Amino acid sequence: MSKENVPKIIALEVARLLRTERVRQELSMTRLAEKSGLSQPMVSYVERGMRNPTLDTLLRIAIALDVDLWMLLKQASQEH
Repeated sequence: MSKENVPKIIALEVARLLRTERVRQELSMTRLAEKSGLSQPMVSYVERGMRNPTLDTLLRIAIALDVDLWMLLKQASQEH
């Protein structure tokens, strides 16, 4: 794995972890979008790896889910 791919891989893993938490909380994408101030399509794109999320987008989703983004970033980086 090249160093150039590491940030994208970590971002995708964080997005997967956020999706797992959304499902665990039984929130729809629409409700998460409302809580985070993002559009429902953006939430979907991030969760499906179709967009490389910005830090702002990840923070909005993490705050809406009441999870610590720093911990998710650490977990994702340790897994890869």
